[in-house]
Amino acid sequence: MAPRDLAATYRAVRARSLALCEGLATEDLVVQSMPDASPLRWHLAHTTWFFETFVRGPHGAPFAPRDARFVHLFNSYYQGVGDPFPRARRGTQSRPTVAEIIAWRREVDAALEALLADPSPEVARVVTIGLHHEQQHQELMITDLKHALCTSPMAPAVWTAAASPQAAPAGGWLSVPEGFGAIGHAGDGFCFDNERPAHQAWTPAFAVGRALVTNGDWLAFMADGGYGQVGLWMSDGWAAREAGGWRAPLYWTERDGAWLEVTLGGTRPVALHAPVTHVSWFEADAFARWAGARLPTEFEWARA
Repeated sequence: MAPRDLAATYRAVRARSLALCEGLATEDLVVQSMPDASPLRWHLAHTTWFFETFVRGPHGAPFAPRDARFVHLFNSYYQGVGDPFPRARRGTQSRPTVAEIIAWRREVDAALEALLADPSPEVARVVTIGLHHEQQHQELMITDLKHALCTSPMAPAVWTAAASPQAAPAGGWLSVPEGFGAIGHAGDGFCFDNERPAHQAWTPAFAVGRALVTNGDWLAFMADGGYGQVGLWMSDGWAAREAGGWRAPLYWTERDGAWLEVTLGGTRPVALHAPVTHVSWFEADAFARWAGARLPTEFEWARA
């Protein structure tokens, strides 16, 4: 990627993280609704910590960090560069404030802009990794925000609701003969280390559904007592279903006999033809068994 393109991509990705916070209250950015989630405030800081730690520090001009304690507070699991703050306690911290974190982001962005004017190959490589890393955290920001707000009794509508697809998907099965298929990344472009090495994987003949399972399909599973038929479930899955009280996908709620979906754009009727989302592997496995099928393996999915 040319330096000008890399700099533009850097600005766009960093701006996208802040754009995800537009229209939210400060309180929305500091809540942690479960141990596996993180406050949006933390995501904004952690991605900035990445660029300061792995790009600005080793490759930029000498500088005094805004606060040396940030190295501990906003490290996630990079044991080689310090002691991470416990994930489950990220929502217990109110300092640094959101405003201070955003000011820190701007400071680091200004330093990166200078480096990206004429980046070395190593700077370009690490910045590219950092951009993909931040895009991963943008997905987590949406996931964590949705859990925080959509599991709240308030269920606030903070984003404009997108229209759900209504056309019924084409059905049928795709038959794939036995044979080898290419797995992994073989090109010169960016990939994460767990996508290498590229190799060939053999699978027996199989068939896979041409369409994703829809909400309507899932409602049929529920109506047939799928959540109550122990024979459909892995034993660990049944235990998780009982412990969690599962009877529908996450964010579905029943009201006056109708199923509704709670979204960041408000509560609305479940769209029958939309792909079902927010179900666990255990639920998907039980559904597949109910449907007389099974879940595809990673290699089958890649070949299909």
